Amino acid sequence: MSLEALLKDYTCSPGVWDEMCDSGNIRHQYSKLVSSFQHLNVPDLQHKDRLAGEMFMNQGITFTVYSDNRGIERIFPFDIIPRIITSKEWETVEKGIQQRLKALNMFLKDVYNEQQILKDNIIPQQLIASCPHYLREVQGIKVPHDIYIHISGIDLIRGEDGKFYILEDNLRTPSGVSYMLENREVTKRIFPDMFAASNVRVIGKYPLILYDILLQLAPTQISNPVVVLLTPGMYNSAYYEHTFLARQMGISLVEGRDLVIDDHKVYMKTTNGLEQVHVIYRRVDDEFLDPLAFNPASVLGVPGLLTAYRKGNVSIVNAIGNGVADDKAVYAYVPAMIKYYLNEAPILGNIPTYELGEADAREHVFKHIDNMVIKRTNQSGGYGMIMGNSVPEEEWKKARMEIEKDPRSFIAQPIIKLSTVPCFIDGRLQPRHVDLRPYALCGPNGVQIVPGGLTRVALKQGSLIVNSSQGGGSKDTWIVDI
Repeated sequence: MSLEALLKDYTCSPGVWDEMCDSGNIRHQYSKLVSSFQHLNVPDLQHKDRLAGEMFMNQGITFTVYSDNRGIERIFPFDIIPRIITSKEWETVEKGIQQRLKALNMFLKDVYNEQQILKDNIIPQQLIASCPHYLREVQGIKVPHDIYIHISGIDLIRGEDGKFYILEDNLRTPSGVSYMLENREVTKRIFPDMFAASNVRVIGKYPLILYDILLQLAPTQISNPVVVLLTPGMYNSAYYEHTFLARQMGISLVEGRDLVIDDHKVYMKTTNGLEQVHVIYRRVDDEFLDPLAFNPASVLGVPGLLTAYRKGNVSIVNAIGNGVADDKAVYAYVPAMIKYYLNEAPILGNIPTYELGEADAREHVFKHIDNMVIKRTNQSGGYGMIMGNSVPEEEWKKARMEIEKDPRSFIAQPIIKLSTVPCFIDGRLQPRHVDLRPYALCGPNGVQIVPGGLTRVALKQGSLIVNSSQGGGSKDTWIVDI
């Protein structure tokens, strides 16, 4: 089958923004890709698809599914057709994320110090007080350069109008950047000529930029600060990424047992004795970081770490306590934060969000459940999500009872038809729904956003759930200058 036949069979869903086709015509940004594919047929693409799978297998690029009893290690599903976004579209995304992160950083400084935004009733005090990731233990701690969010993954979707909207803020230990980088390397190898001719912006400098920021965050003025990456260990779902980033940055990958506190300073155990650590890029959740301050049963953290952090003897990236800013109920107030702190209108809009802790909102959502998706406010990976248009009646009855018992732990949003992009599945080009997670790095010199990000794909036909733990995959994301 030729490319012409593949494109002829490509059928877009009505009412959905397809990023390649507009009323049957190829959009400008995809025209060069389509031209490059003219000399390829289905067997060629199938060969490249197999080659990509082999590369991922040989590299050991995996993720973990905790709920699957058949074996938790999975090769990360990858689609070979790149997603293409124009530089003009990207400019709006970049400015919108920079604006949002500036406001969220100001909110975190405020909520852990003066709390003026609560005193001015911009955000309900009870909403913050009831947030499980608001940590009173870090109240008043001075963080270097007043930066709380050093690394973020801001999830975007494209709606039926073609505009980008913020879906979720990931401000604690966002994952997936290694897949973004590996996706690019695989694409360059299977489509070298097409990539070289497409004016694609570079993403490979991410580890170098991150390492430079980590060095700048060292609490003391020394010539060679020691930076480590703290991992929960090999059974964590993102362990591949931890090893990848530590290797790329040339820093030590450590577990809690490798670190010790002495005189309120952090030391790493080495074959040459103890070596002081100045910056910790942690991939361990807050509650497990220090058993003396948080969960006493934790064996993943370092006893006494919070005190060393409070005294300014070690910097921790991201800051402890960031979870209060990416709570899904607090998400609804980010546009108000932008107005409050920056006196600006949001560049990128939110999805309309209903806090189910409010009786009127709960009644409205229950009445219109067929058009709603319900999410837990502090759940990730697509777990705990209820798609109102497909949930079985018995399951909905149980879920409704659970919501009514603890409504603060749930929000609802209207089901939005995510944009679609072409994917090569079963020897055909088929549209699949996607989101986008750009990665932003924030240091003393401002916010830098990698020109691309992780495009996550709902590989199941008709599905809107893109998470890898729920059957999703990913693809390379090209920001092109055209």
